Amino acid sequence: MGLFKENPFGHILFLKRWLIRIAGMMTHSRYKGFNTLEIEGSQVIRDLPDTNVLFVSNHQTYFADVVAMFHVFNASLKGRDDSIKNLAYLWNPKLNIYYVAAKETMKKSLLTKILAYAGSISIERTWRADGQNVNRQVKFSDISNIAKALDDGWVITFPQGTTTPWKPLRKGTAHIIKRYKPVVVPVVIDGFRRSFDKKGLRVKKKGILQSMQIKAPLEIDYENESIDSILEKLEYAIEQHPSFLKVISKEELAAYEADHQKRRYSYKGN
Repeated sequence: MGLFKENPFGHILFLKRWLIRIAGMMTHSRYKGFNTLEIEGSQVIRDLPDTNVLFVSNHQTYFADVVAMFHVFNASLKGRDDSIKNLAYLWNPKLNIYYVAAKETMKKSLLTKILAYAGSISIERTWRADGQNVNRQVKFSDISNIAKALDDGWVITFPQGTTTPWKPLRKGTAHIIKRYKPVVVPVVIDGFRRSFDKKGLRVKKKGILQSMQIKAPLEIDYENESIDSILEKLEYAIEQHPSFLKVISKEELAAYEADHQKRRYSYKGN
C-alpha cells in the first residue's frame, strides 16, 4: 500500500519522488555549471514549520525560477549552507512543496504536464487567458486547492502573475494570507531572465550570476491588517514596489525593457 500512497491531489508519491529526482539531475547544471546560483537564507528554510508556509517571489521565467527553488529548498533541508552542491539531497526530497501556475500553461505539452505532476496547483487566471485580457470570477476550487496545499505543506506563488517586472501584485494573494494565515516567506530572485528563455526551459546565455535571497518570514497582523497594507508589505519584501524604480537610472530601465521585449514571441529582430 505504501508504494501507491497519494498526496491530497491524488498524485502517487513514489512517482512524484522519482520525477523530482530525475528533473533535479537534469537541471542541476543550469544553476551550478553553465551558470552560478548565489544563495542567501538557507537557515530560514530549516527553521520553517512543515506545513502552512507560503513563499512569495518576483517572477522572471515560467519554470526556471520554481525549479531553482526546489533545488535550494531541498538542499537547505539536507544541511547545505547557501549551496546546492552534492546532488544527494535529491534522493529523499520534500514531497509536499507545491507551486501556483496558470492552468493553460501546465496543459500545453507533455513536459509541462510532467512538471505539473511534480507539484503544480493549476489555476485559471482571472485577468489573462491564451494571450488575451479577460475578466472572470475567481474559481472557488482554485482557492480550495491552494488551501489544501497549504494544509499539506509549502506553497510557492508569484503574486504579480506575470514575468514582466514592476507590475502590481494581485489581491488574491493577500486574501489567501488573511484567510489561511500562513507563514509568509519572501524570496527575491535575479539573473534568471538573462540566463533562460521566457519559459525557463532553454539556457539562453552561460556564465550568468543568478541569485536567490530567502528573507525572514514577514510579521503580519492577519486579523487587523488591510488587504492593501499586506500587498504593500509584499511589494517591498520582494522588491517590486514602485519606489524601487527611483534608484534605477532611465538608461538602465530602458535597456531592461528593451531586453524584455526581445523575449516576446511577436518580436522580430533585424
